Amino acid sequence: MVRFKHRYLLCELVSDDPRCRLTLDDRVLGNLVRDTIARVHGTFGAAACSIGFAVRYLNVYTGIVLLRCRKEFYQLVWSALPFITYLENKGHRYPCFFNTLHVGGTIRTCQKFLIQYNRRQLLILLQSCTDEGEREAIQKSVTRSCLLDEESGEELSDSGGEEATETME
Repeated sequence: MVRFKHRYLLCELVSDDPRCRLTLDDRVLGNLVRDTIARVHGTFGAAACSIGFAVRYLNVYTGIVLLRCRKEFYQLVWSALPFITYLENKGHRYPCFFNTLHVGGTIRTCQKFLIQYNRRQLLILLQSCTDEGEREAIQKSVTRSCLLDEESGEELSDSGGEEATETME
């Protein structure tokens, strides 16, 4: 049995209007990319990329998108992304563009790159702060979100231990 190899394109959806991303759905985004591939590369590109193409991850708040396609045809998808200049969703048309951040062979490598990318963006944000109040507000929000993640992890491990004790009795 032969395994089909894929490529994952980690992209950032950049738009001036934040409402553009909030109303976005992965199905709408997938259809938009497929239509653009068909427009740019014709029927061959549409047929080649339709097999195995999927939107694997979409974060509407940060605009991060993870696209999956076949390894042989990832360059067709990659070359069609600059031709997406607007999103049309629910009767509204928003200008936007895709910024390709990383191309990887697994979701895990894309996740590792995204963590490093977010750290660099956070450092740039902290360095661009004009006064100490902004810097402290950003640092508080980051530490608060980290503490919430740790607390939810502790609750899961605590409840798992209690369930294991109950099942053993």
